[in-house]
Amino acid sequence: MLRSALTVGGWTMASRILGFARDMLIASRLGAGPVADAFFIALKLPNLFRRLFGEGAFNAAFVPAFAGTLAAEGRANAQALAERMGALMALWLGMLVLLGILFMPQMMRVLAPGFVEDPAKFALTVELTRITFPYLMLICLTALVGGVLNGLDRFAAAAAAPVFFNLISMATLLFLTPYVATAGHALAWGVLASGVVQLAIVLWATAQAGMALNILRPPAITPEVRQVLRRMVPGVIGAGVVQLNLAVDVVIASLLPSGAISFLYYADRVAQLPLGVIGAAVGTALLPLLSRQLRAGQPLSAHRSMNRAVEMSLLLTLPAAVGLAAAAGPIIAALFQRGAFGAVEASASSMALIAYAVGLPAFVLVKVFAPGFFARGDTATPVKLGLFAVALNLALNLVLMGPLQHVGVALSTSLAAWANAAMLLCLLTRRRHFVADRRARRAVPRILAAAAAMGVAVAAAAYALPAAADSLGRALMAAVLIGLGGAVFAGGGTWLGAFDPREVLHMLRRRRSGAALAAKRS
Repeated sequence: MLRSALTVGGWTMASRILGFARDMLIASRLGAGPVADAFFIALKLPNLFRRLFGEGAFNAAFVPAFAGTLAAEGRANAQALAERMGALMALWLGMLVLLGILFMPQMMRVLAPGFVEDPAKFALTVELTRITFPYLMLICLTALVGGVLNGLDRFAAAAAAPVFFNLISMATLLFLTPYVATAGHALAWGVLASGVVQLAIVLWATAQAGMALNILRPPAITPEVRQVLRRMVPGVIGAGVVQLNLAVDVVIASLLPSGAISFLYYADRVAQLPLGVIGAAVGTALLPLLSRQLRAGQPLSAHRSMNRAVEMSLLLTLPAAVGLAAAAGPIIAALFQRGAFGAVEASASSMALIAYAVGLPAFVLVKVFAPGFFARGDTATPVKLGLFAVALNLALNLVLMGPLQHVGVALSTSLAAWANAAMLLCLLTRRRHFVADRRARRAVPRILAAAAAMGVAVAAAAYALPAAADSLGRALMAAVLIGLGGAVFAGGGTWLGAFDPREVLHMLRRRRSGAALAAKRS
């Protein structure tokens, strides 16, 4: 599992770094003004549907079914299942995209009602979203094919595909902008083009893995397909509630002063670095592993896998969360404060980043705990457990948006994530599907102590260091704080016995030697 998680995490890290480069370019060209707000809405809408139909409920139902079919019935039957699901998804999402493009003004009146008072901003948002909306179908099909690759223990291509989203977005912003109405139009066309490229990459990878998929075959509803769809239904309902909650965040942000959506976007992008690299990597690698172990009748192996996943997630996430909260101002300033994005915008985004950092460990733990249900074919329970968290998020949004403005939106999301993670853990523990073993009980408190010491050191240094006046100075200050935080956490964690550096180095060497052997065999 570690090797798979590191593969996914490595490519995700590359994508996140390029994503920062893209966002730095967007911030310098668009700032936090009306064009930026319009583009971020245009990007968010297809992503809301992607999380609903692509990466969330679908993969939770499809990956265990595909992995189980592959193990029990062979590659031919597993490929047939994937092709039938792909054809069904292409038909359904194609119809959804067509309806979305036709009725986009009506959708925008619901999703961004605050824009209606500014006709030019509203019209721009509708136009940009019509361009980006077909990305929904392309990226959901990419998620399906990526699930096939994960079931085949091929993680690199699916994890590498998002790199091209960032590369193409930057290229279109730089070179297409002079030929279209606004920089937002160039970015929107870049989103659409990247969807085509990402789908082509994963289809090529499945062909290289000996399972060339034909997702354009006529759809057929077989018993296996019905089983996946039945397992999807609770997840789609649950994901729909969660995505509705995220949509409410957008609605509330659109009612706040101009720039609120952009402030939340830039802060979320920074918070998504550890969330994507750690949470997505561990969750992606854990689900097929647990599915195989449980299907093979190895509950003790599944138990150890869950413990190590929790331990690894907290080891990587807690220091990231504490560091982001302690150094939010210097980090946002170093990344985005240039051009059209000034000190006022940086300060507003840094406050939102602190609020997101509060919930970062919870976001990752939800991705770790959920496979404990999905691998057992239980997609309904996480939905039921999430209902209270969704209601809490909605209530907190309404309560906090007044006094805290956009920061209240971010904070309510974090608090709801902690409620969700706590309920998932409680039920897993009650069912004896997760019991913290001796190693985890020993390591987690020490990780917490090391992260707390790091936070104190970083906050003190950020307070003591003088404010930088230029981009180079801000970058150096952020680098000093990050380096200090890493050194304090590594030293404190080693001294407290939270982790053993020799064990980490051994696992990394084993991963490199395994990769070299695989390359030699191929």
